[in-house]
Amino acid sequence: MTTPAAAAAIPVAHEANAHANQFALLKQRRFAPFFWTQFAGAANDNLFKFAFTVMVTYQLQLSWMPPAMAGLVIGALFILPFLLFSATAGQLTDKFDKTKMIRFVKNLEIAIMVLAAWGFVRADAVVLLGCVFLMGLHSTLFGPVKFAYLPQVLDARELTGGNGMVEMGTFVAILLGQVAGGLLVAVPQIGHMSVAVGCVLLALVGRGVAQAIPRAPATDPGLVINWNPISETWRNLKLANQNVVVFRSLLGISWMWFFGAVFLSQFPSFAKEVLHGDEQVASLLLVVFSVGIGVGSLLCETLSRRQVEIGLVPLGAIGMSVFAIDLYFASRGLPAVPEMGIGAFVHQGAHWRVMADLALLSLFAGLYSVPMYALIQLRSQPTHRARIIAANNILNALFMIGSSVIAGALLGAGFTIPQIFLFTGIANAVVAFYIFMLVPEYLLRFVAWVLSRFVYRFDIKGESHIPTEGAAVLVCNHVSFIDAVLLMAASPRPIRFIMDHRIFKVPVLGWLFKLAKAIPIAPQKEDPAAYEAAFAKALGVLREGDLLAIFPEGAITRDGELQPFKGGVMKILESARAEGIEPPVIPMALTNLWGSYFSRIELRGGERVAMAKPFRRGFFSRVGLNVGGPVPPVDVQPESLRQRVSALLGA
Repeated sequence: MTTPAAAAAIPVAHEANAHANQFALLKQRRFAPFFWTQFAGAANDNLFKFAFTVMVTYQLQLSWMPPAMAGLVIGALFILPFLLFSATAGQLTDKFDKTKMIRFVKNLEIAIMVLAAWGFVRADAVVLLGCVFLMGLHSTLFGPVKFAYLPQVLDARELTGGNGMVEMGTFVAILLGQVAGGLLVAVPQIGHMSVAVGCVLLALVGRGVAQAIPRAPATDPGLVINWNPISETWRNLKLANQNVVVFRSLLGISWMWFFGAVFLSQFPSFAKEVLHGDEQVASLLLVVFSVGIGVGSLLCETLSRRQVEIGLVPLGAIGMSVFAIDLYFASRGLPAVPEMGIGAFVHQGAHWRVMADLALLSLFAGLYSVPMYALIQLRSQPTHRARIIAANNILNALFMIGSSVIAGALLGAGFTIPQIFLFTGIANAVVAFYIFMLVPEYLLRFVAWVLSRFVYRFDIKGESHIPTEGAAVLVCNHVSFIDAVLLMAASPRPIRFIMDHRIFKVPVLGWLFKLAKAIPIAPQKEDPAAYEAAFAKALGVLREGDLLAIFPEGAITRDGELQPFKGGVMKILESARAEGIEPPVIPMALTNLWGSYFSRIELRGGERVAMAKPFRRGFFSRVGLNVGGPVPPVDVQPESLRQRVSALLGA
């Protein structure tokens, strides 16, 4: 039975996914007001912080805070609330209506910005430092709401696009906020007043837009708040650790923030000491980096077929390392010249390689982070999703602090900035490899993504019939050695396969299927114990509420025709029914795979072999998957199921 809280947390198929792409979400009330609310908040954060940093660095003479320390002090004060209050913010978000939380946070922002306006007019650094801390608190409260709201109003196939839009919007807002802050505070005589007015106006705009956000009911209204941030943080990490994929994804996102913080923190020094550019060149690097993140975030939906495609994460990690390492070679040995402006900088060809490396490493960082965020939202239990995201914010803050400490230590030890970039790129490769070995699902999805896009042109029809939650049995024809890999590429969730034990002896593919925890099955006459063990494991998959796939023909077709279905699927359904489990059966049909490299083909002499003549179909040959509607288990019989699959073959 579904509780009211759980029902509130289950996304519905809004307008049957009618929008053509992620940009169409900006026309829908469930997303657009929220997007512009967070956009205004991110812009205001950065307008305020950057204007204050410029003011302290260039306009005020403070004996207790020299200009060189201003950025570090302001950054540390802003991050501190994430460490102190994230655990509490996560609980509040789970306990209360998220829309009410958003409006409360925006009311708080108005009050903080009014105080900050007074501080700017008086040029009072102490008041403004207090506002930095308070704006950090504002962001701490908003963070869990931001990422817990999306899975409550978007369905699983919209999460990647929605997260991509939010990620893009955040970085564009950061960029615009910093540019506006730097320009306004430098206006003679009225600079401080201009910043004050700008901050208050942005806060008012954000609050006004927030009023249009529709209700997002509490997912755990009975939660009792634990006000101890230390014990609550530990509890949240333990909650996250109950799902290994979610917890490792939290660490993966935090590592991305470590990686990004190294580059962002070194841009001013890199521009001045290595590229011999002025402040405008440093700003150009920030623009290039922000645009790259935005483009990568938006590409995720296109590359993922509008599902949570974590196969993009290894691709992103590879690109981050490749271009971080190349940035070292591109920036090494540039001739020492007088400090140049942006015009002179872009006229030198060597600098274009530097900018290309920055753009591409940030683009791949977008491909890396967006699917991870979407995965956490999708796989976290709705009742404590916000608390897990709050724990992630704490980890992010710790990793960013760690990046500053390590980068500072390396600089103190005599490393150059390009060498730090090289070190970070190599470290990223090591960390990514470690994570992918701990959670093979990332690697498996990457292989499936590459195979379905670069070896074949893989078209899917009826993918909405694949359940995004709950147990189900997927039944498909068996045409080639890589049928399971293609089904992985089509599903937004992991699939456990029952597969002929002999396929595990195939080089490479056998290793992949072991990583995927496929269930080997042998004929009952050949190995009765292995036969029964396979069905016991299959029942366990359904008991856990996961997807189970079976190829009921029992073996790869030898002539390209659909073979008779065996009774294994009936045995699985009967065992499940005995335990009160009624999983729907999803018929599927792989099309146009017969005769491809990974299938059997008849050669001269009547012999049928697989993986012969690899280029006989060429590259990017078109194959497909047709997915039928769910069949209640009581209506399933082997022959009727075979007829459904046969009909899908001709669809």
